[in-house]
Amino acid sequence: MASIAARLTAWAGPHAAAGRLGGDEFAVALELPADRREQRLAQLVRMLHTPVVLDDGRTVDAAASVGAATPTAVGSRDLSLLQRAADAALYDGKHSGRAVLATAVHASVPSVNGRRAGRPGTAVWGRAA
Repeated sequence: MASIAARLTAWAGPHAAAGRLGGDEFAVALELPADRREQRLAQLVRMLHTPVVLDDGRTVDAAASVGAATPTAVGSRDLSLLQRAADAALYDGKHSGRAVLATAVHASVPSVNGRRAGRPGTAVWGRAA
């Protein structure tokens, strides 16, 4: 996990906030200019798919899914709503090998304790993944 966090921090740069949400989930909050957004998200996917070298020298493949949300696309600057929309977009693109940018539809996905309803661990109302 430390190598993934380091990759995210390097990709995001000094004017962003990056952190681990829990388990194998991370979030980054930053502004990406619209004209570079697709390029930068594709760069992030490539970085996250680069194999990881373990302390003992073994190399393991890495896989990641990326969902992103912008205030313009989602219609809100509320960080909780942006995170939920990005999470819904991530699951739409799961295993696609590309980042998915959230739309207003992603922002309207119901949530349980701030997490997308229907996501593993949210089958019981009030229990978040």
